[in-house]
Amino acid sequence: MLDPIVNFITRIFQWIGRGIGLLIGIILWPFMWLGRWYFQRGWILKTVVGVGLLILAGLYANLIYATQWWNNFDPNYVDKYKFESRNVSAGEQVTAGGGTDTTRSCGRSAIADVTADLTDLNVNQNAWISSMILYKVGLFGLDWDKTPFMDNKASFQRGINQAARRTATELADNMGRVRTTSQIDSDLQDARGNLQFDEYTWYFGLSPFGPKTPTPSYYRDAIRKLRAFNTKLANCQAVFDARADNLKQYIDRISSDIGSTSAILKDRAENYNYGFFDARADDRFWFAYGQLYAYYGLMKAAEADFEDVIKQKNLKSLWDTMDAQFVSALRIQPWLVANSDETGIFATHLTTMGFYVLRVRSNLVEISNVLSQ
Repeated sequence: MLDPIVNFITRIFQWIGRGIGLLIGIILWPFMWLGRWYFQRGWILKTVVGVGLLILAGLYANLIYATQWWNNFDPNYVDKYKFESRNVSAGEQVTAGGGTDTTRSCGRSAIADVTADLTDLNVNQNAWISSMILYKVGLFGLDWDKTPFMDNKASFQRGINQAARRTATELADNMGRVRTTSQIDSDLQDARGNLQFDEYTWYFGLSPFGPKTPTPSYYRDAIRKLRAFNTKLANCQAVFDARADNLKQYIDRISSDIGSTSAILKDRAENYNYGFFDARADDRFWFAYGQLYAYYGLMKAAEADFEDVIKQKNLKSLWDTMDAQFVSALRIQPWLVANSDETGIFATHLTTMGFYVLRVRSNLVEISNVLSQ
């Protein structure tokens, strides 16, 4: 009685095996054809093609390493700054008796330091993925962001860069000058412009055609400019206007920024809930993660830079609550990102991340409301 069932199951597995074999054959056929073509050529052409293939293999090996190995990734990176030991706001003079032009010192900007360090993580401690030539080429012409492969780190880096861009703009336009009436600091202005540069530029481009300065070079220059500003600030030769309205505006900008990310997560979660088969869920998730990773450090830095404001407005408790939401969000590090319906049997990583993004945003709105009082 069991023979028909066994035969049916056997046929199913045979069909599956043939299907897999056919798929593998289709994938391998171009390579087999190229192999036959290659061994039928002369030694000069073989040498040229062989060198080209070796270079291509090296580039792919470098791409795989760059995308899969996350150097110095640390959700607890804020701890190394020891902001809690600071007792001076950014730009505040700390030399007793006023000092002289050569002995005066002022508080550095923790925000500028963290922005520079996050950008350094992106382009010096790691390769900037989005402008690598093989990342731009994609998988047989298909954008890597539209596949489940190679794009997690690139999305994470772009999330960090989004936060760095927003912060550099606020530093240049508001915090780094007196009531927006004084001249914009030249280093902050340059840093802002460099961080706004296109994320995908390689050494050569087609539109316009010709050689180009790659993206990482602009971001490295932004690092230098941010640190130059902080050096001037520490020597009391620059301004950091640590006023409550500047902090409120910065927080409002961040709230708007992550609010947009929340909307993107919501749209993806509601309209593309394909479980582990949603090829875009991972880059949405890791972009949001990168933003929260960066803003966690930047909000701790803002707490240090605006120390007097935090005390005057009794914001310590609200700030600690916000920090706890950041920490909880950054604990979510799935090996595979699933985008499932909330009633399904699979994980719902996008919905979970969206929940924490909204919790952080809610805390930011609360802090902003207190600052406006």
